[in-house]
Amino acid sequence: MDRGLLFLTLILTVIGVVAVADASAPQAVNVFGDKFYFAKQQLVWGLLGVVALFIASKIHYSLWQKLAIPIFIVGVVLLIVVLIPSVGTEALGARRWIFLGSISIQPSEIIKFGLALYLAKLSSKARNFLAYFFPLVVASGLIMLQPDLGTTIIVGAIGMTQIFLSGINLFYFLGAAGLGTLASLVLIVTSSYRRARLLSFFEQTQDPLGRSYHIRQILLALGSGGLLGVGLGQSRQKFLFLPEAATDSVFAIIAEEVGFLGGALLILLFAFWVYKGLKIAKAAPDKFSQIVAAGLVAWIGGQTFLNIGSMVALVPLTGVPLPFISYGGSALVMVLLASGILLNISRHVTNSR
Repeated sequence: MDRGLLFLTLILTVIGVVAVADASAPQAVNVFGDKFYFAKQQLVWGLLGVVALFIASKIHYSLWQKLAIPIFIVGVVLLIVVLIPSVGTEALGARRWIFLGSISIQPSEIIKFGLALYLAKLSSKARNFLAYFFPLVVASGLIMLQPDLGTTIIVGAIGMTQIFLSGINLFYFLGAAGLGTLASLVLIVTSSYRRARLLSFFEQTQDPLGRSYHIRQILLALGSGGLLGVGLGQSRQKFLFLPEAATDSVFAIIAEEVGFLGGALLILLFAFWVYKGLKIAKAAPDKFSQIVAAGLVAWIGGQTFLNIGSMVALVPLTGVPLPFISYGGSALVMVLLASGILLNISRHVTNSR
């Protein structure tokens, strides 16, 4: 199998555990009295994810074609269940988590995986364009009810990438892309929260203690880091100044501590991961493996771009985690599982030569 992709995946996962241990320490002490509380949880989820990665790398990718429909249905059901007030947990104005005792599940992470499998299964057979767009609309609509525009954009990126590669009529594809863009704009301007996020992107110097607070603290972290950073563990912004320091904003803490050079190196690691993934997708042995590999790369690559892009003020803040790095069990396990499937496809690419 592609040892380069395996090495990159494990390196990014280790960086993530270290970054979470560092960035989450002040909040962990403040809330739980244990500065390694979040780090220990991330380590456990990381180990489970690595086990899932190695198991998936050994299972022939064709099994996922058989499981695509059940996994997608489970994802849709969980998206519905999370909207039930007595079941789903609301935090930061969104209902995104289901708690089972001490374990939390984020259904949107499962639907990303399920949608990638389901659309790849459809592409392996001749289908009309509505068959592709219907599951995408269902998944996107349920996620927007949470509401979660950032994840909706990621789901849209997965779906549109796979639909384009499936070879449907370009007129239908462009029409759907236009409608999706228009719907996103409508959702932004009709929501005071999302509209404030957009305005803070264009007016970063306005209202520094209000709607622009988050982006201002991010820019302070990046500026403090300079070229070489303030040193590992020496971040000042992590001391409850920067919101979501261990989750959505973890890249800002990393860049503050290791500087521009360290942040650029991390971006290069992600870029090389995407390159390796696309190379596997291009050489995949059949249509299903090609489309599912492209969907998984669009998921992780698109989410990486959206997170880091928002951290450097290239795009508005969206609130999506940085794959492999941000704190979160569901997200980490699912991206490692996806990486395992890519590794298995790479194994069969090698055997087919």
